[in-house]
Amino acid sequence: MLWCRSVRAIRYPGTWSTLAPIAETERVVLTPERVRTVAYLAAGLIVVAVISTVDGGVSVPTVWLWLVLPASVAAVAVLPGYQALIFAACAAFVALVSTGESVQLGTAVAAFVFLSTGRDPARRPWLGWVGGFAGAAGALAIAMVHQRGLYEQPFVFVVVGYLAATLLRSWSRGYAVSREAAELRGQAAWLEQRTNLARELHDVVGHHVTAMVVQAEAGQLSSDPAVALQRIADSGRTALRDLDTLVVHLRDPSAAIAVSQPPRLSDIDELLAQPLRHQGVTVHVHLDAEPGLDEVGALAAYRITQEALTNVARHAGATAAWVELVRVGANARLRISDDGVGPPEAPARGSGLLGISERVGALGGSWQQTERPGGGTLLEVSLPVAKS
Repeated sequence: MLWCRSVRAIRYPGTWSTLAPIAETERVVLTPERVRTVAYLAAGLIVVAVISTVDGGVSVPTVWLWLVLPASVAAVAVLPGYQALIFAACAAFVALVSTGESVQLGTAVAAFVFLSTGRDPARRPWLGWVGGFAGAAGALAIAMVHQRGLYEQPFVFVVVGYLAATLLRSWSRGYAVSREAAELRGQAAWLEQRTNLARELHDVVGHHVTAMVVQAEAGQLSSDPAVALQRIADSGRTALRDLDTLVVHLRDPSAAIAVSQPPRLSDIDELLAQPLRHQGVTVHVHLDAEPGLDEVGALAAYRITQEALTNVARHAGATAAWVELVRVGANARLRISDDGVGPPEAPARGSGLLGISERVGALGGSWQQTERPGGGTLLEVSLPVAKS
């Protein structure tokens, strides 16, 4: 069942597209049976018009025939849901009472009825072509009866105009769709860049700042505060350097978001575990020599480990932590655990967990954070290995 509605087109915010119609009022229900009936009636009117051309009909003043067109247009304006039926009635009147030259008007109106039975030719291009060829065949038949050229048939102008309008509408909609697609691709690239920047800010700069805070708090009780202050200064300088690199990339949108040389999996023990050991946490690191990850997967594993160990330093209150990366079949399994207080009952979806989810999802992997057997937190990540 087809609902015929009066619609108005609106633009999407920030785009030139007018492809989104909003229904305002429901007019009439057009069932498939009604559409087929009107189509058959319109096709029959063309036959009637041809027969009346040969046999003649009832003669009426020509002015009455020409008044049919404005009357039909006015009727369609009042009852848009019944346009095919209105034109069919008008065409029937013209075809049955006309003779001689006036029948050309009836043929043209009947052709318009036949071609207008499709709800949206631009969405069904084949309907326009089928209607056009059928109309051309009808025009050819009439021309053969009268021995006249096709250029003299009003019917032909209706068919040509219909086909031209169909092609123009299809082209305009295709152009609007392609233009909107280009805008959406630009927006997607912009959002992806912002997401990458936010992730790098959190994973890199945020990690160093967190280390500074933790070391400063530990330095108050440390037997050697000078060493703690030196480590804080080193973390601060590293954070400033990485932040400056990110700002440079932010000023140049065409540049990829990256910070200096990407870290390697072999750097996990020195760059991530060692600072945690300075805070009194025993960290055990076990990494397979060949976990099967490419550069993107290895960087994701490093950043996930960085986030997990940062959370251990900030929230866990742990005395020991474990990092394990091994290959299991077609996946690389990363496990980071600690013996601290464990995950909260309702963990907040902060930037850290969101970044983990984005990185894992981008690679087609999976992850979960649960309570470690014996106490503490366990983060398990599965990443697909690189295809050889």
